[in-house]
Amino acid sequence: MTLLKSIVVCLVLANVGYFLWARGIAKTPEAPALGLPAATLKLASESSEAPRADVGDGVRQGLLTNVKRCISVGPFRDVSEAAHAATTLRGGGYDPRQRVADGEVWAGVWVYLPLPPSRAAGDQTLARLKAGGIDDALEMPGPNEGSVISLGLYSEAKRAQARVAQAQALGFNPGIADRKRTGNVYWIDIDLKPTDSLLNPADLQSDAGRIVRLEVKGCPPVSGPSP
Repeated sequence: MTLLKSIVVCLVLANVGYFLWARGIAKTPEAPALGLPAATLKLASESSEAPRADVGDGVRQGLLTNVKRCISVGPFRDVSEAAHAATTLRGGGYDPRQRVADGEVWAGVWVYLPLPPSRAAGDQTLARLKAGGIDDALEMPGPNEGSVISLGLYSEAKRAQARVAQAQALGFNPGIADRKRTGNVYWIDIDLKPTDSLLNPADLQSDAGRIVRLEVKGCPPVSGPSP
């Protein structure tokens, strides 16, 4: 009986050993594979080597800093105004070029009165104006359709305001409007350096109290032979 128990125990142990061997539990552990170091991200400032500059970036910067800008200032009513502005620009380190063109130029601020509907009322108005010291009042075509009584054309704001106040003191309510003329006008072209800022047209006026109606715009395209 004891022998039979021993045989049964040996068979059970053999089955258990086979089961463990089949499941891999009894396998000899293998050496773990060497792992590769994990990749890490670095900022550009943390890199041990200075980053190389892109050649294209240098070209683009060169193009931006060497862009030529040409502006035109005007229009000036006559040569003397343009010459004074050119002298001012040369004193500021610029190299102005003067040119003449056909166009419309501001002539001054016009002070006027509406013309009364009847001839008798118009003559009476002119008489009152002349008696009040406005001797240069006269009838002429107005800014819109119809005629008006002109009280003067002024290039200085102070003088225009004084004429308006003079007419108001006589009981009138004058109007004002910009008056322009067509014909030859004068422009000044300037090539700006990359570091130059745009000009203020008010800095080019010849008289301190003079009304300025100048503008700054891009130079016209240069005409030349077709490529």
